[in-house]
Amino acid sequence: MSIRAPPRLLELAVQNLLRDQVLTISTLEELPMELFPPLFMEAFNRRHCEALKLMVQAWPFRRLPLRPLIKMACLETFQAVLDGLDALFTHGVHIRRWKLQVLDLQEVSENFWMVWSEAMAHGCFPNAMRNRKPVPDCPRMREQQPLTVFIDLCLKNMILDEYLTCLLLWVKQRKDVLHLCCKKLKILGMPFHNIRSILKMVNLDCIQEVEVNCNWILPILTQFTPYLGQMRNLQKLYLSHMDVSHYVYPKQKEFVTQFTTQFLKLHYLQKLYMNSVSFLEGHLDQLLSCLKTSLKILTITNCVLLESDLRHLSQSLSISQLKTLDLSGIRLANFSLVPLQVLLEKVAATLEYLDLDDCGIIDSQVNAILPALSRCFELTAFSFCGNPISMATLENLLCHTIRLNNLCTQLYPAPRESYDADGTLCWSRFAQLKAELMKRLRDLRHPKRILFCTDYCPHCGNRSFYDLESSDHRCC
Repeated sequence: MSIRAPPRLLELAVQNLLRDQVLTISTLEELPMELFPPLFMEAFNRRHCEALKLMVQAWPFRRLPLRPLIKMACLETFQAVLDGLDALFTHGVHIRRWKLQVLDLQEVSENFWMVWSEAMAHGCFPNAMRNRKPVPDCPRMREQQPLTVFIDLCLKNMILDEYLTCLLLWVKQRKDVLHLCCKKLKILGMPFHNIRSILKMVNLDCIQEVEVNCNWILPILTQFTPYLGQMRNLQKLYLSHMDVSHYVYPKQKEFVTQFTTQFLKLHYLQKLYMNSVSFLEGHLDQLLSCLKTSLKILTITNCVLLESDLRHLSQSLSISQLKTLDLSGIRLANFSLVPLQVLLEKVAATLEYLDLDDCGIIDSQVNAILPALSRCFELTAFSFCGNPISMATLENLLCHTIRLNNLCTQLYPAPRESYDADGTLCWSRFAQLKAELMKRLRDLRHPKRILFCTDYCPHCGNRSFYDLESSDHRCC
């Protein structure tokens, strides 16, 4: 029979305090700060709402990281915290140890409070707290509002969850004494009038990362664009599934001009992702000319581009420091790849990741990029799947990339000779070609791990990947 460990002195102290029905601010102000995290966590879990209100007012730290506790609480306890914060805004409350500046509703690990409480009990400061900035980067913090609320917003449902609804209503009613700061904003689906009302509450110059993945029509895109221009500290922008191709040309042109000019205001943008965006075709030069920074990451995927767009990309001043270039799904079969060669030459000193999957590149085009590709000595990952090239071209490509010492991940298509006339992979022929490639590469130097992929499976829609040195395979 196991013997239950007796409660520690700290646990007894916390339980005794919460049983005290006359807990007051003066009592809390005399407590050592080490007691606050375990006491607050216990009060939150046991729904001691009155104690929570008082603890918020006497909180001895600059930040209250509430997000992990909300997941295990009821709306009543969350409202109690907000009620406690309200007392800080009233002129009649004078708390000697008032240090709270930030209500932090950003994501942290679920066991954050447990780790924090244990560490404080042992007189040390956990890495989880030490590594988080005491006051996050936020331009409005300089304005000295009594409180800043930090939250990462993901707007994906028709109706907001009850916690976010409660918070936004509370913020809206107190906008003069606090500000709502959102560093990461995701818009995955919601009526735009709801989105607009939220954007009006958020300090847009606090936003650093934005993802918009919605099938918005042109009028909605036009309404969102001015908000984008106000996100002046934006560092990462991801846009996906935006199709305006069925609108007449004058409207398209007007929108593209309005959209691209917003980038003139984004002086910190480093990562730009654009997937299935129809309005880039023939207009990429407008976007590139408005970029004010050197990008670190550029992904333009599953879009239709003109050859002139590729040429403008190679001439842009904003791509000279690229670390990631992803053009997967851009059909280049009928293009001259000289612009891509020029582009690779410009980024050879910095490029670490290159993805040219499903670009339709054929044998006659590959030679144009090989000299530049072989000088990308910082490259660590290269993917070339889905391009219908022959065994001879694949061998030539491998002979160039094997010279890149930092290249750890390489993905290539199975050569055309591996398939029957009906497009079915011939396993015996594929195995023979792999063996020939392995022998050829070993004559040069022992290659790092190389994977070959098949065409998409008509049944599951996935590709199979095969190691060069074995018969093992896996589906992605």
